[in-house]
Amino acid sequence: MNLAIGYFFLIIVLISFELLYFRLAERFQIIDKPNQRSSHSQPTIRGAGIIFPIVILIWFSFYFSWQWFVLGALFIAIVSFADDLKPVSSVLRVSTHVLAMLLLFYQLSLFEWPVLLLSAAFIISVGALSAFNFMDGINGITGLYALVNFITFFAINMWVTVFTDSALLIFISIAVLIFLFFNLRKKARCFSGDVGSVSLAFVQIFLMFQLISTTDNLMWVGVCLVFGVDAVLTIIDRIRLGENIFKPHRQHVYQYLSNELGWSHNLVSIFYVVLQFLINLIIVFAYLYQQFWIVPALIVTYSICFMGLRIAVIKKVKLRISRQN
Repeated sequence: MNLAIGYFFLIIVLISFELLYFRLAERFQIIDKPNQRSSHSQPTIRGAGIIFPIVILIWFSFYFSWQWFVLGALFIAIVSFADDLKPVSSVLRVSTHVLAMLLLFYQLSLFEWPVLLLSAAFIISVGALSAFNFMDGINGITGLYALVNFITFFAINMWVTVFTDSALLIFISIAVLIFLFFNLRKKARCFSGDVGSVSLAFVQIFLMFQLISTTDNLMWVGVCLVFGVDAVLTIIDRIRLGENIFKPHRQHVYQYLSNELGWSHNLVSIFYVVLQFLINLIIVFAYLYQQFWIVPALIVTYSICFMGLRIAVIKKVKLRISRQN
């Protein structure tokens, strides 16, 4: 009963904080205004994902665990929120991502890994923070994706192997649900902003590495497969076209589906989340039955299928444009 009351008060505090932030954002014009690269058509509050580092601080105030992880989360949250207010230099942004990831790796003693594995893991993790940020382009996609992974982590922690603190998963999941209440709509009340998408990415990467370290198995990278494959294929395509991969664009599959082909934001977000949920189920069962070969086969198969989907979607978009002209 006391635990339930505690979570009830947490919900009240987070909702109150989010509503207060809305008022401040409107007063100080922290607003995302539509442009040619936007997937929305009306001014919308930006930076509402500040609720995620706030809930991490609340959790830390109760449990005092993993201080280096929390410090890393605060570093990237501060710089990301500053970027939501006014663009910061790419050097500062990337430097902060590197510093935060160094703290995360130190927290989990990952520097004991073999040099080649450590280097690859670190570079991919830093890149993943930006990749997750680029994937945050339509209503609901970032929050729902994070939520399905947090639910997966919670289920693994409860019924497969203990690797993290369940309270952290519950705290962050409550914050995501509150954010989705305002974001998962036909016309979103708010966007997470960089502070939200990067913070959620950081937490998911932390939990993923905790699970990898506990089980001594790299198969859990699959929890980032859907976002990861879309991001990587988009980067490869943009490099092939000679474009600057660090500039905003609308060339992810989810953007083609929602912007050019007219799918609703909620439908596209649910499509991505269902894919990741099914992948998570397969990975968990592969671990339970010790069929580890399934995961690399799954990664290769999914990547090929998604590449085919991307090609088909782009062809359909080009055909529609040619008909309109």
